[in-house]
Amino acid sequence: MFVLLFILVIVLFGFGFLNSIWWVAAAVLVYGATRYGRDRGGGRSRSGSSDLGDYRDYQERRDRRERWDRRYRRQNRARWRREDRRDHEHRR
Repeated sequence: MFVLLFILVIVLFGFGFLNSIWWVAAAVLVYGATRYGRDRGGGRSRSGSSDLGDYRDYQERRDRRERWDRRYRRQNRARWRREDRRDHEHRR
């Protein structure tokens, strides 16, 4: 697949000497191939190595979320207890 794409870019670049719009088409094709390439998605790449970048991003997001939750719970624990006491006293 990459070889066919490479050949197509070379041909479009060659046609660019006839009409410059072909250079634009080649540039768009190269940009699209690098931006939305086959190996950018999750899962395993063609070489067999796993895509650890996505998992590391997931771990960092999860750890940040856990730290935020712990901090938020600690900061508001006393306020929640006061509100619970007030609610409990209010019901009596």
